[in-house]
Amino acid sequence: MISLTPDHQLWGYELFQQESSITHFVTHRQGGFSTKKGYESFNLSPYCGDEIEAVDRNKELLFHLLPSKPKWFLQPYQTHQDQIGVIDSAFLSLPQLEQKKSLQGIDALITNVPACCITIATADCVPILLYDVENKAIAAIHSGWRGALLRIVEKVVHRMRTVYGTNPAHLRVAIGPSISQDAFEVGVEVYEAFRREQFNVDSFSYYKPPTESKGEKYHLDLWKCIIQSLYKLGVSKQQIELANLCTYTDYKSFFSARRLGIQSGRITSGIYLHDTSLFNDK
Repeated sequence: MISLTPDHQLWGYELFQQESSITHFVTHRQGGFSTKKGYESFNLSPYCGDEIEAVDRNKELLFHLLPSKPKWFLQPYQTHQDQIGVIDSAFLSLPQLEQKKSLQGIDALITNVPACCITIATADCVPILLYDVENKAIAAIHSGWRGALLRIVEKVVHRMRTVYGTNPAHLRVAIGPSISQDAFEVGVEVYEAFRREQFNVDSFSYYKPPTESKGEKYHLDLWKCIIQSLYKLGVSKQQIELANLCTYTDYKSFFSARRLGIQSGRITSGIYLHDTSLFNDK
């Protein structure tokens, strides 16, 4: 990853920086206005228990740091499922309250509307951004182990193919800061769930024998699981950038729910298409 701002509050991907039609970002934990324990300090999620005044100030800071302020800024209420929100002109014409209701239980957003920033919030789960360079369409995906089990990335690509005509060969994919395999310990029931769904789970997990303090465990590599799914779809290695940053290890830079508890902040990953005629003045 590369720093997008002088104070390192926003990070990004070299793969996407090569594309002139999009702006994207991943927020750093530091440099914001949240003071509540576990939320210090650049938390933009309004759904995780932070003070709304601090979240609003952080959002304004984000808009100041971005090269141009998008006209729309969408934050779904994620529930570790596989529901996909298609953001089009009809959705954006809805009253704001109706938009918010429609974003409940959504774990991925797709759009081809310029100046519409779609985001997802994570704190150990995997944030994934997609860009279809041919059809100028984008996606933001939240995938923990439940999302991976539900094959949410595959479902998003299939939906983009249906709605926009996306060919996986034309996708650019960024996989953001999230929990690494060594830090991601799960029970046998999670391993078995992947096996039942016909995943080659042994290719992205390792076994940890029981100890005196706890039973047998497995360590899952969600990054590898997601990349394998992308390969099957026809996305090549050259089209994928992996941040390779562990939120659990580097929790001072990126929020980690396993480190800080579920009542803590979230990093935000976002992407939007350019259209200067639709941008608001900064």
